[in-house]
Amino acid sequence: MNVRLHTEAKFGLSSMVAPLRRVAMRRPGRATLEADPGLWHYAGRLEPDRLRRQYDAFAECVAASRAEIEWIGAAGDDGLADAIFPFDPSFMTPRGAILLRPGKALRRGETASHEALYRRLGVPVIGTIEAPGIAEGGDLLWVDEHTLAAGRGFRTNQAGIDQIQAIVAPLGIEVRAFDLPMWNGSAACLHLLSLVSPLDRDLALFYPRLFPVALRELMRERGIQLLAAGDGEFRASGGLNLNVLATAERRCIALGGFPETVRLMRDAGCDVACFDGDALCIPCEGGPTCLTLPIHRDHPPPQTKTVP
Repeated sequence: MNVRLHTEAKFGLSSMVAPLRRVAMRRPGRATLEADPGLWHYAGRLEPDRLRRQYDAFAECVAASRAEIEWIGAAGDDGLADAIFPFDPSFMTPRGAILLRPGKALRRGETASHEALYRRLGVPVIGTIEAPGIAEGGDLLWVDEHTLAAGRGFRTNQAGIDQIQAIVAPLGIEVRAFDLPMWNGSAACLHLLSLVSPLDRDLALFYPRLFPVALRELMRERGIQLLAAGDGEFRASGGLNLNVLATAERRCIALGGFPETVRLMRDAGCDVACFDGDALCIPCEGGPTCLTLPIHRDHPPPQTKTVP
């Protein structure tokens, strides 16, 4: 594990619901549009024209939230089909970014473009996850500004979680690990954020059948109301009805076509923007949160603890 601490940062976050001010995204290119579905565990050959249109519609939703979009460039045809889902290869903290080490080996080449992005933007990299650790952003959930939940499963292991804890401990942040179910096995994508999406500081959408009991109790102790999504739309979407991007408190972007889930959020006072993703999200196992890499949210960083 390589740790580099900085005392000041112009970018950062410790929330998943505070107003989103800057976000990184990567447009789909040849690597994605011509990807081998068997290799990348996609549902089948992708439809390039429909996928591009749906991606553009999603990007318009993000822009409408007034978040500044920083585009991650591709070095020619780099072969990184999953790179359109930049949430996983790195993770932002109040003091800078952590370069992760994806559990899906095909994705490990993506961290170089994230490091280049942060260098271009002047965002410090405060740590790097190294072997034997693995960790993906989709397994990391801000419960509050001092508590980070980590899903332990096929994509994030205990060695990765331990390294993350060592990196963020000087920032006054505790990492708590929760085991994920096997679900459809190691080839499928099941992250912690496949089972829960924060909508406000005191509100989250979750799928109770697969959710860790201990995390449910922790969130309730912290005063977070949990909205239980039903079985039908979870199964029909492969869990992507739960993948909701909060652009501010009770303002979010969700995958269209799942009205019961949207109604559940709207009944709780959420403003929900929807986009079609049956050619973009469903076949590739990635939703609105996965399609973005939050860089900055309006949220006061926690006080840094003194390192003994």
